Amino acid sequence: MLKMRTDRKPDADMRGPTLSDSVRRHLGQSLQSFYADALKAPVGPRLEAVLARLLGRS
Repeated sequence: MLKMRTDRKPDADMRGPTLSDSVRRHLGQSLQSFYADALKAPVGPRLEAVLARLLGRS
């Protein structure tokens, strides 16, 4: 079996590009606007059952 080294940190080149503060802020605001209605909607019965199980209320 092949073992992977986990004690090594990724190289700077492998981390990928980072986003500027203004881009992250704009992205966050856009996502909040996009999902605002979904967050206000009531939770369906299947999701409610999953949440109850996760919270130990089953």
